[in-house]
Amino acid sequence: MAEESFYDRVYEVARLVPYGRVTSYGAIAKFLGTAGTARMVGYAMMHCGGLQPPVPAHRVVNSRGMLTGRFHFATPTLMQQMLENEGVEVENDGVKNFKQLLWDPAKELMEGY
Repeated sequence: MAEESFYDRVYEVARLVPYGRVTSYGAIAKFLGTAGTARMVGYAMMHCGGLQPPVPAHRVVNSRGMLTGRFHFATPTLMQQMLENEGVEVENDGVKNFKQLLWDPAKELMEGY
């Protein structure tokens, strides 16, 4: 059996982010035991379009709640629209109430992932 790639593990975690919540690139990296690789998580998100099951890349933002990945969607406003469709308020390209909406996999998922 082939070993899961870093990107596969990123996608697995990103698929767990609940509807109406967001996580950060860094939170995913830290959860995977690779703190400091937030940028690599971002690269993974850039390459997840068309995967099955789908990866909700719109729910992954930077550590301040900014929609830094918005330009990698079909239109620069699509990421915001997708979040707003889930009830997430966005203002000035940032998630309002980011700290309340942040889903941290290290805190939310049971040990033994």
